[in-house]
Amino acid sequence: MSADGPQVTIVHACLRDGQGGSATAVVEETSMTDGERHRVPVLTGTSHAVFVSVHEESGGPVAAVRFFTAEEELPACGHGTVAALAFLADRAGSGEHRTTLHTLGGVLDGWAGWEGQHVTASFDTGPVVLREPTTTECDLVLPALGITPDLSVPGIQVAAVGRPRLLVPVSTRSVLAGLAPNLDRLRAACDSLGLLGCYVYSVPERSGRAAARMFAPSIGVPEDVANANSTACLAAHLADQGVTGITVDMGDSLDHPSTITAAAQPGTPSGLVRVGGAARIARVLRLP
Repeated sequence: MSADGPQVTIVHACLRDGQGGSATAVVEETSMTDGERHRVPVLTGTSHAVFVSVHEESGGPVAAVRFFTAEEELPACGHGTVAALAFLADRAGSGEHRTTLHTLGGVLDGWAGWEGQHVTASFDTGPVVLREPTTTECDLVLPALGITPDLSVPGIQVAAVGRPRLLVPVSTRSVLAGLAPNLDRLRAACDSLGLLGCYVYSVPERSGRAAARMFAPSIGVPEDVANANSTACLAAHLADQGVTGITVDMGDSLDHPSTITAAAQPGTPSGLVRVGGAARIARVLRLP
């Protein structure tokens, strides 16, 4: 990077009651190499960086969006998409904004609008693909997560919106909070199975509220503060059981409380989910 490096906006995505959220670096697209893009999360102390390039079309703004961790470029990133929409809403000013987002994983419709001191953003995912896990997948992943037979409950799924990940239910929030995965073993299992990671969640209450933790060491994120795409996958799975919408708390184990909402969209292609959260523009900095 040059001495006067790119300007970076740090967005806290998926706030809970105006606090916490996942700190995400958002950069208006510049002529950076992919190697330099991988360095941005390291330099900013964030798990992900989002690169946005916007142009106007007759139907409204269109944004090309790319997502990077320190180790990989991702085809999709839910909380990164929320952060990008908040960044675009901040740039555009007051009012509600709709943006078409072009990602490696597909074309998404996104919305954002100001509510007091924060932005509420949401987007429609691509179709969520669900399947039952194999015995091998369970045998490799569950012990690495520290989930013994007495802690597991039925309903494990492999879900994909972009890349596949394992959705693993546990009975209570306290069981979830007590998990201490072997991250090296989990990374080896996910690498061998081609999984993005593992999203472990508590069985939802009647209201649709649940808690979750996302472990993704294979992409350089031992535990994610907020993972909106995996929450969308869970919403698609629960829609088959008559649950119309969910609210999922994440990040408590990392002292960054976050909340994500998701609901299956009636009258749309199977598995399409609208997911979102609140976001706050935290600060703007210039990288070295």
